[in-house]
Amino acid sequence: MSTSSCVFSARLIFVLVLIGAANAQLSPNFYSTRCPNLLNIVRTAVNTAVANDRRMGASLLRLHFHDCFVQGCDGSVLLDDVAGFTGEKTAAPNANSLRGFNVIDTIKTQVEAACPGIVSCADILTIAARDGTVAVSGPSWALSLGRRDSTTASLNGANSQLPGPGSSLNNLITSFSNKGFTTREMVALSGSHTIGLARCSTFRNRIYNAANIDPAFATARRANCPRTGGDANLAPLDTVSPNTFNNDYYTNLVSRRGLLTSDQVLFNNGTTDAQVRAYSTNSASFFNDFAAAMVKMSNLSPLTGTNGQIRRNCRRRN
Repeated sequence: MSTSSCVFSARLIFVLVLIGAANAQLSPNFYSTRCPNLLNIVRTAVNTAVANDRRMGASLLRLHFHDCFVQGCDGSVLLDDVAGFTGEKTAAPNANSLRGFNVIDTIKTQVEAACPGIVSCADILTIAARDGTVAVSGPSWALSLGRRDSTTASLNGANSQLPGPGSSLNNLITSFSNKGFTTREMVALSGSHTIGLARCSTFRNRIYNAANIDPAFATARRANCPRTGGDANLAPLDTVSPNTFNNDYYTNLVSRRGLLTSDQVLFNNGTTDAQVRAYSTNSASFFNDFAAAMVKMSNLSPLTGTNGQIRRNCRRRN
């Protein structure tokens, strides 16, 4: 075995050991006696939020992803900057981009009224991401609970560990493998871009300079994303059904209609083409793989036991 293979294997084993150790302290029944109505509270609040703003399903899912990819699923992404403490909200992938904080605040207030000091913000976000996906017709997945909230955050981690919209296929494979995900799981998780919007600044280079793009699609996107200015103008990641979780994202990729460079690289005469094509014609396969990968995502290095704390306010440490 080559040195690089040994390093990769050791790194993967380390990640899996961390996940396994965490799972030993997480349980689907963690709050069954101490906060028995938790799941109903979260589901009702998320359904209300999505009914008022259909985009919120995508926003909560993305918020969970940006939390788990930095320090694990510990609610660190929810922390505000205050004197003497820097959170992750001002990181380049998050600033003026992440949404859903107010929804988490609302749920936390309701949960605290029912079960004060019991449920972590990290668990609330984990449940809300799942329920937000279901609310826009996506799959559900089983969750183990018992995460605790971090008292730290990593601005540097948020800037360096979250894959960007201009990522190459190799960059994506490496970013996800660093967290213990296979290439197949990475492609499945990328399907979360079947919902949500992106800013012009994240796809401008692609619609003006890329060769692997449908010309009509590029022209349509340029109408709301000029060469200069309009950085905050929004476009749907999936132009066919932007508010419904389905496999249209992969159909778009096969048609060279991926909005972000990091989307289209999944179908660009590379090693993931076959999987993209398979998902484009088999939504059940995509849903199953996505749900399984989300379970794995939700179990990334959570704080359990006596580690961390149960925040009273998700935006601030106790």
